[in-house]
Amino acid sequence: MTRQTIRTLLIDDEPFSRDELKHLLSSYSEIDVEGEAQSAQEALEKIIELEPDVIFLDIEMGDKNGIELASTVQKLKKVPLIVFATAYPDYAVKAFRVQAMDYVLKPFDEEQIHETVIRLRDALNNAPSPSLGGASEEFGKLAVQQEESIYYLAPREIEYIYREGGVTKVSSQQCEYVIRYPLREIEDKLQDYSFFRTHKGFIVNLNHVEEMRPWFNGAYQLKLNNVTELIPVSRNYVKQLRARLEL
Repeated sequence: MTRQTIRTLLIDDEPFSRDELKHLLSSYSEIDVEGEAQSAQEALEKIIELEPDVIFLDIEMGDKNGIELASTVQKLKKVPLIVFATAYPDYAVKAFRVQAMDYVLKPFDEEQIHETVIRLRDALNNAPSPSLGGASEEFGKLAVQQEESIYYLAPREIEYIYREGGVTKVSSQQCEYVIRYPLREIEDKLQDYSFFRTHKGFIVNLNHVEEMRPWFNGAYQLKLNNVTELIPVSRNYVKQLRARLEL
């Protein structure tokens, strides 16, 4: 079911920035700015009171850092989607770590705001019913990074994840991204989806597996749909992998 209204709270200690953002968001009928706050303390009170779907959050606000507020918000019963709206690009990685939906830079750009609204609309319209519980292939997304931007990948978009040179990389159907988590933690995040650890350095989306080829000493290699690279399967994982793949 399509959500009719996205209830929004703007948090920034600069009135001009709030007014500018409010003006840009007014172009979208589904965005309802229900409140504004100029400090972290005021923002937390309004988040608890209004339970917004989305907060646009500045980072440097004097009384408390926006990253710290975002960490506090994650502990609430109803956690809003978080969009950082800031003049500081250097905080992108920290924003990524507190599960921000997006990161927009001042001065605000109309096209960037448009892309953000689309992401918010898609995320909220695909949100699972609270009564259903469990993971949702449509809603649960993995936050990944490319340069200073943070992207959100649905599990079905991911082909495989691997570790190289101390960095975890995510290969999708469109691009390759970096993620700031070790494979063990990624494996835990994706345990409710169709992923399998084939090797100490690889996790594979089983939906993309096309063929399993013998390699050497009982090990195998996986051929994935539309992927040139062959993925190693350690012999210790072969039996369990076949049990997952085969009827």
